[in-house]
Amino acid sequence: LAKLAQGFPLKRFNAVSRLDEFDDLRDAARDIKTDVLNNLDSYLENFEAQVIKQGGKVHWARTADEACEIIVGLCKDAGARTVTKSKSMIGEEIALNESLEDAGIVPVETDLGEYIIQLRKEPPSHIIAPAGHVLKEQVADAFHETHTHLDPDRSLEEPRELLDEARAVLRQKFLDADVGITGANFLIAETGTSVIVTNEGNGDLTQILPKIHIALASLEKVTPTLEDATSLLRVLARSATGQEFSSYTTFSTGPRRAEDTDGPSEYHVVLLDNGRSDMIGSKFQDMLRCIRCGACMNHCPVYGVVGGHAYGWVYPGPMGAVLTPTLIGVEEAGHLPNASTFCGRCESVCPVRIPLPKLMRQYREREFEDKLTPTATRAGLRLWAFFARRPALYRLAAGFAGRVLRLMGGRRGRVSWLPVARGWTAHRDMPTPSGRTFHAQWAAAKRSRP
Repeated sequence: LAKLAQGFPLKRFNAVSRLDEFDDLRDAARDIKTDVLNNLDSYLENFEAQVIKQGGKVHWARTADEACEIIVGLCKDAGARTVTKSKSMIGEEIALNESLEDAGIVPVETDLGEYIIQLRKEPPSHIIAPAGHVLKEQVADAFHETHTHLDPDRSLEEPRELLDEARAVLRQKFLDADVGITGANFLIAETGTSVIVTNEGNGDLTQILPKIHIALASLEKVTPTLEDATSLLRVLARSATGQEFSSYTTFSTGPRRAEDTDGPSEYHVVLLDNGRSDMIGSKFQDMLRCIRCGACMNHCPVYGVVGGHAYGWVYPGPMGAVLTPTLIGVEEAGHLPNASTFCGRCESVCPVRIPLPKLMRQYREREFEDKLTPTATRAGLRLWAFFARRPALYRLAAGFAGRVLRLMGGRRGRVSWLPVARGWTAHRDMPTPSGRTFHAQWAAAKRSRP
């Protein structure tokens, strides 16, 4: 997590510094996505018409179950036994792998990170680095347990050895697959095209080699024109990984034509709503501008401490703290916006300028108004408010609490158990204050001025 928090932000900073017009591009990207959301119905209809014109087919799914039913049906119609999949957060959202397995179809994740966590039966911890939490030795253990047809005494100590083995195993999966399923970073209404960006090329093999290509995407991924898609691509890679462009940016338009040397014989696009249409016109509509770059979590101090699994669902970090309660309900996920310091770094780096702190604050207010916050939390806030309205008493109590915590922490400077912070100390130590309170230091500095 420490390397993640240092590496991605530095790469983004360097990439942005080389592009003088980056902030202008952010404004343009925001305006493109806002226009899409304000005219979503017409753009989606245009996209469907163009897909049909190019020989493909569009399927509309209101819910996750409907999307899974459509995809499983297409696979069964094709007699598919093995399906290769490119990385897709929507696939995670609808639990597509589980539905395919229940139907007797073997799904194979082909993104290396997704393949690793599939073998480990874990969810992703980051939307662009899904296996960022897994140690190299744990990857080797997963490969030894799964790739039993290979020499059990082979060396898997070096990253290159792990990579070569994954490539060899997955290459055969690409050749055997009957259906390839990808996500879509963008859907272009002008041409009926789906666009994916990858750094491994696995997405290309997933959609070119099988006889059927299924692109799964949510409604808001539609983009008016090729030029608009290009503008969004210019901010996507720089924000996500600090690259000028991802290694592979692939445009797919319809099934294979007579003059084509490769490609699928069938091209299907599954468009998923799953609660997104309810966001249109609401105060959370801006969240639908998200292009899934991951910059907000890369720069978030909270994510950098707790990691992605702590958020409990598919979408972690600041974007997940807004999107998750919107899609699955405040009752189940209304606590997620509390995992924020409101430092504003997420909004400052968002390539489409989503006001994430504002949206999280609105959910905090709703959670409090609906009395969904725990009783202990509400009582703690009332106690804090009592002291906050009495500055002298607040300073006295803060100084006393600091001294007590320092005594409890001893030389370690950390408390392993604290009754009023059990939710924290159950999983990690609480650092103790290292000096006087801010108020005390400010007063001392003021007195020392000439």
